Amino acid sequence: MKSTSSQKIKIGLFSLLGLAALLLVIYFIGSQKGAFNSTYDVHGTFKNVNGLVEGNNVRFAGINVGVVKSIEIVSDSAVVVNLKLNSKTKKFIKKDSRLSIGSDGLMGDKLVIIGPGGITSHEQAENGTALKAVNPIDGDKLMMKMAKVADNAQRVTESLADLFEKVNKGKGTLGRLINSDQLADKLENTIKTANKTVTSVHKTSATLNEDLKAAQHNFLLRGYFKKKQQQKKLDSLKRNKQKE
Repeated sequence: MKSTSSQKIKIGLFSLLGLAALLLVIYFIGSQKGAFNSTYDVHGTFKNVNGLVEGNNVRFAGINVGVVKSIEIVSDSAVVVNLKLNSKTKKFIKKDSRLSIGSDGLMGDKLVIIGPGGITSHEQAENGTALKAVNPIDGDKLMMKMAKVADNAQRVTESLADLFEKVNKGKGTLGRLINSDQLADKLENTIKTANKTVTSVHKTSATLNEDLKAAQHNFLLRGYFKKKQQQKKLDSLKRNKQKE
């Protein structure tokens, strides 16, 4: 069956629309990755890139400013991450800016975050500048530490539960004290007796003070107390002279 001219026109229009859509997609992706902008390169050396891959975003102040250009392993403890950044950001990225690896949300893709600089250097990071890298936290080690903390917390909880159960059942000194009415009554009586004893001591001390004051005013003992006061004064004068 021969195709008519109208069918050929429809096929041509469909092909043109498809090509235009493809170009728009390429332009959109390229714009997001900075393919059509003037760019410059910087790099940093990490011990562990924590799942970072080529093409991931680079952010500064929460804004996408470039992409991860390449990742190269140079040794067993060094991985160089090369970044391609938009030239418009050059005046903001300083030589003392730091690179770190984060996530786009809680479970999103990995990305490189550029921290603000200008603390020790106000010079701009030019093309090929090596920026200081902050190594990410090892997720496996963090999970192991969290597991240990959870295990310890469980043990403490179980120990406390066992202790409270024993106390409720009247086991141990504290349990018998709490659950025994007789022990509680004895303790209450002991406290009352102690309070009475303290009150009696206070009263006795007050009586002795009164008796002492009365004795000081008694004409038979007045001379004795005067001699005591004079002796105290003489002792005080001697001490002062010795200090001088």
